Amino acid sequence: MKALIVVDIQNDFIPGGSLAVPAGNEIIPIVNRLEKKFPLVVATQDWHPESHLSFASNHPGKNAYETVIVDGLEQILWPDHCLQGEKGAMFPAEFDDRRVEAIFRKGTDPRIDSYSGFFDNGRKKSTGLGDYLKGRGVRQVYLCGLAAEYCVLYTALDAVELGFETYYLEDATRALSQEGFRQAKELILSRGGKLLTSDQIS
Repeated sequence: MKALIVVDIQNDFIPGGSLAVPAGNEIIPIVNRLEKKFPLVVATQDWHPESHLSFASNHPGKNAYETVIVDGLEQILWPDHCLQGEKGAMFPAEFDDRRVEAIFRKGTDPRIDSYSGFFDNGRKKSTGLGDYLKGRGVRQVYLCGLAAEYCVLYTALDAVELGFETYYLEDATRALSQEGFRQAKELILSRGGKLLTSDQIS
């Protein structure tokens, strides 16, 4: 069986949000159409407590987009985003979530960031997404969402590592930078993932 994984289409990641991906809202109609082509659709959400270590506001003297080391891991500092229960963490009204069977929330531990929908960045904890998909008999996963070179990329890389046939949908994701997008696609191909566009899916 194949599944569509919708990564972090949340208000804070589209224009007007605190960590907006340029043109991030443009993928929503594409994703809405894609959902109808899959027997299983799941989604991920960043779901951060206010004290999350990835927020620059929790590191006095540091600015957003600086890099620090926390518990031995390199950490980019971000603007506060996707606070638990707040509007920024919610799906945009334009996103049709009726076919989303399950939502996997990540970044809930204040001490470690979680780009991937499968594991935190230190791979200390699983979200349960991998077991869920395998329990449903899923063999192929298709990735879309935001942002292309962070959460979509790392979710795709973990999917490959977990043994799923993994497809990264180029037109159904947007990046913070075009160079980051290019590098993400190269990395996915080098690890055994595949690139597709939404019109290639029947």
